[in-house]
Amino acid sequence: MGLKTPEQFLQELTDLHLNIYLMGQKVDDYVNHPIIRPSINSMAMTYELALQPEYADLMTATSHITGRTINRFTHIHQSREDLAKKVKMQRLLGQKTGSCFQRCVGMDAINALYSVTYETDKARGTDYHERFKKYLVYLQDNDLVADGAMTDPKGDRSLAPHEQADPDVFVHVVEKRADGIVVRGAKAHQTGACNSHEVIVMPTVAMRPEDADFAVSFSCPANAEGIYYIYGRQSCDTRKLEDNTLDVGNARFGGQEALMVFDDVFVPWENVYLCGETEFSGALVERFAGFHRQSYGGCKVGVGDVLIGASALAADYNGVPKASHIKDKLIEMTHLNETLFSCGLACSYEGVEMPAGNYQIDMLLANVCKQNVTRFPYEIARLAEDIAGGLMVTMPAAQDLADEKIGPIVEKYLAGQCDVPTIDRMRVLRLIENLTLGTAAVGYRTESMHGAGSPQAQRIMIARQSNMEHKKALAKELAGVGKPWDPPKAAAPGGGAGPDDGEKAKGDAE
Repeated sequence: MGLKTPEQFLQELTDLHLNIYLMGQKVDDYVNHPIIRPSINSMAMTYELALQPEYADLMTATSHITGRTINRFTHIHQSREDLAKKVKMQRLLGQKTGSCFQRCVGMDAINALYSVTYETDKARGTDYHERFKKYLVYLQDNDLVADGAMTDPKGDRSLAPHEQADPDVFVHVVEKRADGIVVRGAKAHQTGACNSHEVIVMPTVAMRPEDADFAVSFSCPANAEGIYYIYGRQSCDTRKLEDNTLDVGNARFGGQEALMVFDDVFVPWENVYLCGETEFSGALVERFAGFHRQSYGGCKVGVGDVLIGASALAADYNGVPKASHIKDKLIEMTHLNETLFSCGLACSYEGVEMPAGNYQIDMLLANVCKQNVTRFPYEIARLAEDIAGGLMVTMPAAQDLADEKIGPIVEKYLAGQCDVPTIDRMRVLRLIENLTLGTAAVGYRTESMHGAGSPQAQRIMIARQSNMEHKKALAKELAGVGKPWDPPKAAAPGGGAGPDDGEKAKGDAE
């Protein structure tokens, strides 16, 4: 089929007939549901831009398996340049949507599985890698969205998976059959799950031998029997149900999270890529997390570009673009945003070739990238709120502006710069509200903290990857630690010349 159009994607999503529940109700027409549709529009943008010639270099790639042109979201990175183009593509999509476009998790999942299945086969004599390559071609040729599902609910975090009172808080194998496996459990915080054709499940932590049933990775259709989705709430999401776009801020685009439940789902062996090989579960978790932490150096930067632009507009409309403190705040926002982008590029250009032939980002720099993402967007958002002013969260509703009696009063007293319509000032302030406090905050501010792992997860990886012994060796070499010591000769009492020196001086004088 090759590259897909947004219209084809929408039709296929409709035809999946997914089991989606939102606010206690089963949603049948989820493609046109006002709360869900903005997230679908964001995902559709990954198809739309891939068809535009000016973006083809970033949005498409050549399959290393078939040689055909494919969407980059289904590509296995073949070089450092591929890794960098991924980050640049994500920044572009963040700029175009001002939100989470959700397709990154599947891209990061296939790249992690590609190398781990190869190494598992080498060590254990399995055939996971060939199975996975066949599945990969299926994704590429049909331009499918695969949801990368890693995060389990986890239950009591002080207990291992097999120790849980309810084992279903981790996805696990409940039955092995001649034709496949049956799995049960759930995956939480699943970005874009309700907008996906396929699901790729991975373990959420490194497993011990006694957790073998939980060390499972597989793929299945998003509408497989036994899978259902409980749609996540977002701040201000019911504004999308109102008959206006002004109060939404970003009415066209949005993100999406869901609780994905597996109620005894059957998976044929051909779609199983890890089943009990606990010693490889940790590598899969770390590689997926590394790729996903790299991703944040692109997508969050693109959304940051939108927020910085909106803040600059707010300053213009408030009549203060030349104020020195406003200029300084915009400079600081730009500095922080570009620092994040630099980290995303740095871990890409320092990437390494894996035994499977694909390229892996530099793990230390990827974790540094995400650690910065847990901090900088918060400061960017704080500065944006500072520049916008309190009106951002105290504005009357769109209905007030539209009211025959109240509307002129709202327009009169909420006016800013004289040549800017009041409604445009309100639009920009609502956009900033959406990005910092509303539905888009899930894909920007809050997700910056917990997406791809909480801050402590990155700090643990930074400690592992920091190569402290090498740094100690550098310091020892320069300080001369461990080398023979030649103590200096003692000086004469009082610091003057010794007797031999005095006699020598006297002789010279004579």
